[in-house]
Amino acid sequence: MVNITFSIPEELYNKMKRYSEVKWSEVVRKALVEYIRRLDVVEHGVVSSDVLAGMLKEYDLDVSSISLEKAVECYEKVRELEWKRLSMTQVHS
Repeated sequence: MVNITFSIPEELYNKMKRYSEVKWSEVVRKALVEYIRRLDVVEHGVVSSDVLAGMLKEYDLDVSSISLEKAVECYEKVRELEWKRLSMTQVHS
């Protein structure tokens, strides 16, 4: 692992301190992974199925063990996230 340092507003830091049980480095790592995924999709044309496959692998999930109801719920959530991803991702050159 590589350590990095970044700056945040003091107000945000004070709010973070209220939730000492949260592993903030993990929150930041996941946010960075997701943002890089968004950039890859825009820049390299990665498709939704590739993103989904990566998520399943990351969380060590087996699709065959999921009920139909859970699959529908997950599909709807992925569809919503996909819409947000495509509508909010901006790549700066």
